[in-house]
Order: sequence, then structure tokens, then C-alpha cells
Amino acid sequence: MFQLRDRLTNLAPDLFRVVKPQAQVYNLDGIPLINARVYPTERIDYLFLKRAFDLSASTLLLIVLAPLLLLIALVVKWSSAGPVFFRQERVGLNGRKFWIYKFRTMEMVSRHISDTRWTTPQDERITRAGKFLRRTSLDELPQLLNVFRGDMSLVGPRPERPHFVEIFKREIPDYMVRHYMKCGITGWAQVNGWRGDTSIRKRIEYDLYYMQHWALWFDLKIILLTLTRGLYHRNAY
Repeated sequence: MFQLRDRLTNLAPDLFRVVKPQAQVYNLDGIPLINARVYPTERIDYLFLKRAFDLSASTLLLIVLAPLLLLIALVVKWSSAGPVFFRQERVGLNGRKFWIYKFRTMEMVSRHISDTRWTTPQDERITRAGKFLRRTSLDELPQLLNVFRGDMSLVGPRPERPHFVEIFKREIPDYMVRHYMKCGITGWAQVNGWRGDTSIRKRIEYDLYYMQHWALWFDLKIILLTLTRGLYHRNAY
């Protein structure tokens, strides 16, 4: 909306599209400042509770699942030539890059191919054991080490490869907002079916919803949904 007055134009911006109900107001020497977006990472309960939960849960799971991890490692080693573990660079909290760990499910290829190419349903690179591990998400279990180290959380947006981050941040509004929260092994988008070869825009929509509504009970709900319907998924290949 605008009106003309002495040849000057006054603009009335629609701040309600920018300023959310949970926005914080600060005072800087008498000047009111509005923090239009409040992220969970700015809250004490997120900083303390989420890290405490991740650290204790990852430690317990690594101990309890040790026999299963050993068994999977032997199967991977038996199924094809190459290392047991696969590591790949991903983008995490605040855009920081880190190495993510998985059980190797593919034949050995150049790093450029693995870093820039999507996995397809009939991908010839996938090993016999790898098909089962990927379908059941058991190949993701080594990421408990990433959680223990603090690179990741049990629950959060899935970390992406740098190559695709550069593409998505130019094509999808608010894509980089997801990096204000620590990435996770599972997440709200994943348990709702947005994984694999599915819409990136819908995935981001669910990631942003999770960020805006984070609570410890929400993490517990997502973990429960992961165990009941998220481990075996038709889009995981």
C-alpha cells in the first residue's frame, strides 16, 4: 500500500509475512530490534537436552548393537572386495563439512562419481548384500559414531553432499535454513516417505516444519516411527 504526499512515496510493508509469532524483540540503546526467525539452536533446552540425549543414546546403542555391527561388517567384507566402511563428505550445522560413515554397499568407484551421482533403483554399483542393507537402512548404523562425536544428531534433516547443496540452494527457497539445525540419521521427512528419489521441495518443507516445532518428545516420536515404519522403505535403494 502506498500514498502520495508532497511528491514522496510512503511504503507500508506487510511485516506479518516476515515476523513470526515466536519472534524475539531486543532493545539496543532504545532501538527495538526484532529477531524475525527464532531457531531451536538459540534455545538453552535445545543446546543441552538434545546433545545430552544424543550422547547417551548413541553410547548405549553402540554398546547394545555391537554384535550386529560386527556381523554386518563381516557380511560386507564377504560380499565384495573393498573396505567395510564408506565415508563421504556432507554438509552439516552452519554449513560445516564433515565425514559421514556408512557400511559400504557399493562396488568401489571414483569419489567424483559417488559424490555427484544419485543412486537409482537398478544401480549396477550396489552389491548383493548392499541391496538388503540399503533397503533396511542398516547401512546407516555407523552414523551412530557421527552422533557420538557431535557431527550429527539422532534426529534432524538428512545431511547432503556439497555438490547437491550448491545446486539446491540456488533452486529452492529457504534450503540453507535447514543448516541452522544439526543434521540427523532419521528425520520428520524420512518417516513421512520423503527420502530417496522423491521431491526435494517436499523434503525441505518437512525439515522446516521439524525445525519450527522441535521438542524432545517430537524426537522420540520420530525415532518410534523410524522403528515401526521407517526402517524398510520402497524409496530406499
